[in-house]
Amino acid sequence: MKNIISLCSLLVFISTMSFSQSNPQIIPEDAVSLFNGKDFKGWKIPEGDNGHWKIVNSVIDYDAESEAINDKNLWTEKSYKDFVLYIDWRIKETPWENPRVPIILPSGLNKKDEKGKDIVTKVPDSDSGILLRGNDKSQCNIWCWPVGSGEVYGYRTDKNLPAEVRRGVTPKLNADNNIGEWNRFVITLIDNVLTVNLNGYNVIEEAELPGLPESGAIGLQHHGAKRDGEWISPPALVQFRNIYIKEL
Repeated sequence: MKNIISLCSLLVFISTMSFSQSNPQIIPEDAVSLFNGKDFKGWKIPEGDNGHWKIVNSVIDYDAESEAINDKNLWTEKSYKDFVLYIDWRIKETPWENPRVPIILPSGLNKKDEKGKDIVTKVPDSDSGILLRGNDKSQCNIWCWPVGSGEVYGYRTDKNLPAEVRRGVTPKLNADNNIGEWNRFVITLIDNVLTVNLNGYNVIEEAELPGLPESGAIGLQHHGAKRDGEWISPPALVQFRNIYIKEL
């Protein structure tokens, strides 16, 4: 009996070790840190931001109120081509309710009612994303939509793209953790082929991004606006930490 228990324990140990070694969530030793937890070395703060992109308790914290006149996103100084990016993110809060969130089908198309109009629902929402190769269109979304984070909205909604492209950039499942909890993206980009692993699940797998630039900076997206002190669109009330990159 003891031998059987020992054998079972060994098999469980081996199984656990195998999973750990193949787990894409584990940051490899040769990956390079893009954020030191102390300052914005290696990043370009938007001109005129006035302290809205900041560091709080060793994480990048954003309040969605950058005062920059033009681009409000936070970009790396360096450009990248092919890489695996590891980044933890979380949505801090959702003070704005989005009244027009569509139901997205596996095809990437919005579900319609009997009159051919989009079926929409209301959800508490915040909105940000990871911008790839200096391009707003190639963005891995961070938000509260039922379809889940990781979607490449700019490609999914482009009606000029083939159906297989729009289907490919639509999440296979919603792998988001609860609001306020940390999530991890592992984003692999080789040529114009994208895979997004979220919390251990491949939500986007080998999706093609036609027209993607050969190289470019990585960005953390600004989103949201206020009118008379009230949010009028989902704000990027987000935090980021543990940002590493392995160039391929």
